[in-house]
Amino acid sequence: MGAEDLDDEDVPALTTGQAAVVIGVQPAFLRSLDAGRMLRPHRSAGGHRRWTRRQLALATRMRALFDEGLTLTAAWKVVTLEDRVGEVTRERDVARAELECARHELARVHHESAEAAPEPGLITWAGSSVHAHRVPGLHRVTGSGPAAPPSTTPATTTDVTSP
Repeated sequence: MGAEDLDDEDVPALTTGQAAVVIGVQPAFLRSLDAGRMLRPHRSAGGHRRWTRRQLALATRMRALFDEGLTLTAAWKVVTLEDRVGEVTRERDVARAELECARHELARVHHESAEAAPEPGLITWAGSSVHAHRVPGLHRVTGSGPAAPPSTTPATTTDVTSP
């Protein structure tokens, strides 16, 4: 472990005794968190516990709740739920930011397409423009009008023979 690792809050750097001094608890409190499988410190090659700064922050929050009268198990659940709420809040904020970016992009594309749209009645072919004109009395056939009535005359076939 180098000096640059000390800034990483997930580096197991402190022994139980050092960690206890840093957060102001007895070493037995940290050992009870490990024994209760609430916080699992890393183990050195010799089997000694090594605590990270992130674990110590959790232990400090748990200790405050414990001092308020919660059991360690209840304190662990509260801390875990608080962390989950924080994580979901961050995810929501990221999703909102992405949605806002998508809305801006959609508005930009919509604006650009509106500017690039040809004027009504203008037809373009391979770089040239022609204005389409409506002829009075001529209507576009859309196929949505009434269907022709079915024929009542039966279909017949006629044999044509040559003379």
